[in-house]
Amino acid sequence: MNSISVRALLVRGMLAGLVAGAFALAVAYFLGESRVDAAIALEEAHSHSHDHGGGEELVSRGMQATGGLATGVLVFGIAVGGIAALVFCYALGRLGRFGPRATAALIAGAALLTVYIVPFLKYPANPPAVGNPDTIGRRTALFFLMVALSILLAVAAVILGRRLAPRLGNWNATIAAAAGYVLVIGLAYAFLPSFNEVGKDFPASLLWEFRLATLAVQVTLWTTFGLVFGYLTERLLVPGPRAVTAEDGKANRPAPVAG
Repeated sequence: MNSISVRALLVRGMLAGLVAGAFALAVAYFLGESRVDAAIALEEAHSHSHDHGGGEELVSRGMQATGGLATGVLVFGIAVGGIAALVFCYALGRLGRFGPRATAALIAGAALLTVYIVPFLKYPANPPAVGNPDTIGRRTALFFLMVALSILLAVAAVILGRRLAPRLGNWNATIAAAAGYVLVIGLAYAFLPSFNEVGKDFPASLLWEFRLATLAVQVTLWTTFGLVFGYLTERLLVPGPRAVTAEDGKANRPAPVAG
C-alpha cells in the first residue's frame, strides 16, 4: 500500500472517528450525564456538613457536561479513528479473504473488545462519590496496564493463530489462539489487585446504570466507526462499475462487413 493510499485512509479514519465521536457524544450526554448528576448530588449530600472553605469551581458543572464532554469525546474519536486506520492499512489482506468493509468491522470489534470491554470487566468505571481518592492513581495505572496487556495479548494471539494455521487449519488455529488469549487474561484477572470501594449506602441501581451508560458510549463509538470507515474504505479501494459512454458504444460496435 503506497503512501497516498495510507494518507487517504488516515484521513478517512479520522473523519469516521469524528462521526463516531458525535454519536457517542449524544449517548454520553443523554444516558450518562443524568447519572453523573445523581452521583454528584449524593456526594454533596453526604459532605454537606463539612466545610470545604467555600472554594470556587474552576470549571462549572454545566461546562463539564457540554463543552468539556464534547471536546473529550470528539478528540478521542478522531485520535482512535486515526490509529485504527493505520492498523487497517497493515491488516488489510493479512487476515484472510476479507474485503475493506469486513476488515474495518473486524478491527472495530477487536478494538472494542481489547481496549475497553476486557479492561472494563476487571476495572469498571465508577461515578463520582465512588472510590477512595487515595487509590485513584493506582487504580488508573492498573486500568491502563490492563489495556496495554489486553492489546499485546491480542496481537500475540493473531500472530500465534497465523503460525498455527498451516498445521491446524484456520478454524482450529483461531480457536487455539483465542483460548490462549482468554487463559492469560484470566490469569491477569486473578493476580492483579481488585478494588471494592463502593459505599454501602450508594444505590446499586445508579452504579449499574452508570456503568451500562459508559459501556453504551463505547459500543456506539466503535460500531459507528466500523460502519462509516468500512463504507469510506470500500468506496476508496474497490472500484465501482464505470458508466458506459458514447465512445464505449462506438468502440464496441461491430465493424461493417464489406459486401
